[in-house]
Amino acid sequence: MLTYAQAGVDDQKTARALKGIISLAKATFEFRKGRIGEPAEDLGHYAALMDFGGFYLAITTDGVGTKTLVAEAVGKFDTIGIDMIAMNVNDLLCVGAEPVALVDYLAVPQPDEEIFEEIARGLYEGARQAGIAIVGGETAVMSDLINGFDLAGTAIGVVEKGKIITGEKIRPGDVAVGISSSGIHSNGLTLARKLLIPKYGLEYEYDGKKLWEWLLEPTRIYVNPVLELIESVEVHGLAHITGGGLLNLKRLTNYGFSLQMPPIEGIFKLIHENGVPLEEMFRVFNMGVGFVAVVLAEEKDEALEILNRHYESFELGTVTEESGIVVKNYGVRL
Repeated sequence: MLTYAQAGVDDQKTARALKGIISLAKATFEFRKGRIGEPAEDLGHYAALMDFGGFYLAITTDGVGTKTLVAEAVGKFDTIGIDMIAMNVNDLLCVGAEPVALVDYLAVPQPDEEIFEEIARGLYEGARQAGIAIVGGETAVMSDLINGFDLAGTAIGVVEKGKIITGEKIRPGDVAVGISSSGIHSNGLTLARKLLIPKYGLEYEYDGKKLWEWLLEPTRIYVNPVLELIESVEVHGLAHITGGGLLNLKRLTNYGFSLQMPPIEGIFKLIHENGVPLEEMFRVFNMGVGFVAVVLAEEKDEALEILNRHYESFELGTVTEESGIVVKNYGVRL
C-alpha cells in the first residue's frame, strides 16, 4: 500500500505550512486601498479577484508538476503545454470568469531548440482550445538550480459584477453534475509514478495503451462547455477536480455531498489494483470526473444536455444538509 504522503506529497502538511503565507498575503490588501483594482477578500477559492469597478479581474497561477518527469523520460514534450494552460483556465472558470490571457514560465538547465518547439506546440494547442492569448512569458536558464525542467503559467479572466460564482448560493437539494476527465490530468503524478513505473516500466501496456500514454494524456480543457452552461442555467458552484480529488468540493460550501461516482477504469483502476486504498484514491485523483457544476435540481436535465454536447457528463448526486462527502457506491466518506 502506498499513499500520497508516503510518495512524498503530504497535502495536510502543505495546507498547514501555507497558513502563514495566506495570512501575510491578506495583510498586503491594504497596499491597494483607495486604488483601482482592489482585491476581493476571499483567498480560499480557485482564483483571486480584483475589483475594477464594472467587472472583476480573475487571476490564477499553476504548473504541470511532476508530469514533466514523464515527458522527459519518454522524450515527448508536445502535450504538457496543454496541461499547463488547462490547469490555469479551468481554475478561472470556477469563479465564473472567462479566461482571456496567459503568461508562461519555463525553467530549464540548458536551452534546447527542439524541446522548446515541442513545448510551444502544446501551448498553442492549449490556447486554441481555451480561446485565450499567450501575451508574454519568461524562460529561465539555470543549470545550477534546475535538473529537468518546470513549466508554469499565470492566467487572467474577466467576470461581470453580479455574475461571480463562489458557492455561496449552494443549498441542500441542489444537484452536482460531473464532466468526465481525460484521465489522470496533472495531479497525483508523484504517487502514480512511484507506484507504477518501478514495477511495470513506462512501456508497459494496459488496456490498450502504454503506461506513459496513460500518464501523459493531456488535461481536459473545460472552457467551452462551462461558459455555455453559465449562460444557460443558474449555476451555484463550480469545482475543478485537481489535487485533493473530491475534497475540492469543500472549497465551495460547508454543506455536504452525496454522490454516485462513475466506474473506476483506466489508469485509476491500475493504481487502485496496485494497493492504493479507495479513500485515498478519491482524496488524490479526479477518478474520472474532471469538473463539477452545482445547479438547481429543476435545471439538471438542461445542464446535462448542454455539457454532453462537449464531453460525457453525468448526474453525480445532491447537496446534503450534513457536511462531508459521501461516495455511496463505493462506501467512502471524505
